[in-house]
Amino acid sequence: MTKTLPLLNRLRSRLHPAGRPPVAVEIAPGGVLAAAGTVSSEIKYAFRPLPEGAVIPNATQPNLRSPGVIASAVRSALEEVSGTMRFVTVLVPDPAVRVFALDFDSLPDAPADVLAVLRLRLKRVVPFDVEAAKISYQPLSQVDSSCKVLAVVIPGSVLNEYEAVVRDAGYHAGAVLPSALSALAALTPDEPILSAYLSSFSLTTSITAKNNILLYRTHELPQDADEKSAEIQRDIAVAVAYFEDQLRGSPPCVYYAGNIEAEEFGRSALTQKMPVRGYSSAPHTDCKELPESSNPAGLLGALAGARCA
Repeated sequence: MTKTLPLLNRLRSRLHPAGRPPVAVEIAPGGVLAAAGTVSSEIKYAFRPLPEGAVIPNATQPNLRSPGVIASAVRSALEEVSGTMRFVTVLVPDPAVRVFALDFDSLPDAPADVLAVLRLRLKRVVPFDVEAAKISYQPLSQVDSSCKVLAVVIPGSVLNEYEAVVRDAGYHAGAVLPSALSALAALTPDEPILSAYLSSFSLTTSITAKNNILLYRTHELPQDADEKSAEIQRDIAVAVAYFEDQLRGSPPCVYYAGNIEAEEFGRSALTQKMPVRGYSSAPHTDCKELPESSNPAGLLGALAGARCA
């Protein structure tokens, strides 16, 4: 089960319980956040902080600068929530991964042939060796003259880093997902939606319509506060314009998950008046150490449809 990067089976539908492990852990610069579902549909959380600089998300350089410390934090957090479960879903920072919604006239039937086509296409757009990368894909839509595929690609060396610290903690990566993509499974509206997933180091904007992804973009943000605010405003404005162009109407709201409150995000990020609906709440948590700036949306998506003790 290791060395995998499974995608969501359906973007806003609940996975079959066997689709992913009912325990998940997110490894991020701010710390390790673990979560597990229970038979009462509550979610147990455990958080362990990490020293500054322990995790530096990147797709072209090593990410984990203190693997021993990170493995210890992963072990401690998971022991608090996982029970006897040893296979877990691992969420990695979005800048470590590249996600694409690609259009093709047609694709081969055999998965190996599809991967070969994807590698050829991705060589032009990713800043690392595609031949040594892990690629996972999922068809999104199919019509007579074209098809769209969701493709996720991560450098093999980066994937090995995250899987190694989980393995050193005594667990196995049953699935590996970028955090913002996983969070989409926590969204359930039937209408087309514009979502924004904000961390301290990146913003991912996406537009989904039914089971299709029209836009998915992760932008690494500068650390200067004014520059960061300007980049976030620009990214949201671009996503709104794309929504209006593709769907011939304005988004009714922005669905938001992030490390600041939804109200604050609305004030600082939106240049036009629009409701902001948060989807990162963590109900029924018994983790008193869960930091206010934590963003459990990715874990909520990872556990969607797989909540059991």
